[in-house]
Amino acid sequence: MSAWLRVTSFGDSIVTVPAAAAIILWLISGRAWRMAGWWIVLFGAGMTLVVATKIAFIGWGVGVAAIDFTGISGHAMRATAVLPIIGCLAFNGSRQKGRLAGFAAGLGIALLISVSRVVVDAHSVSEAASGALLGTAISWMFMRITASVIRPAINGWLLVLSLTGLFWVSFAEPAPTQEILTELALKLSGHDRPFTRADWVVQSHSGS
Repeated sequence: MSAWLRVTSFGDSIVTVPAAAAIILWLISGRAWRMAGWWIVLFGAGMTLVVATKIAFIGWGVGVAAIDFTGISGHAMRATAVLPIIGCLAFNGSRQKGRLAGFAAGLGIALLISVSRVVVDAHSVSEAASGALLGTAISWMFMRITASVIRPAINGWLLVLSLTGLFWVSFAEPAPTQEILTELALKLSGHDRPFTRADWVVQSHSGS
């Protein structure tokens, strides 16, 4: 289990959000303004969907009990959105096959992170799968939309230093995102306690 916990730590927001910001920095340093803009829009949209589904469940109990869905997995979404693009940009100077290989390698690692969320009992299969699908769609859309754009010259030293920093950050304590979302959901809903999976059990028993 400890190995899976290490794997899942790479999908934490303390790693993946700075990684998403690093992508913006790499693109801007290469004067790829349009690519940076598209990345901000797509990744921002993904984050918004994740937060919206989590708040909807915590605050109002909006979910799908039949498939044990309480919200899109942020770890899975961020990993599958960010890591394929990092892999692609790392091989930006290569031919198309090299860039696609980098994309595939990043996606493979991201999918492993998505699986780890189920293994460590942090998410259900439906939550991890929805996160992985959303993140993959974001990274693939970014690749497709920017395919005709001239490739930016990514600073190799900036790339290496950023990735080294992100690796060491992964050893830090996880970000308290769940606590922050819970507090926000309660303020928005006006409820005094968060909705949990246990409430589904109570509801099913009371309805039977």
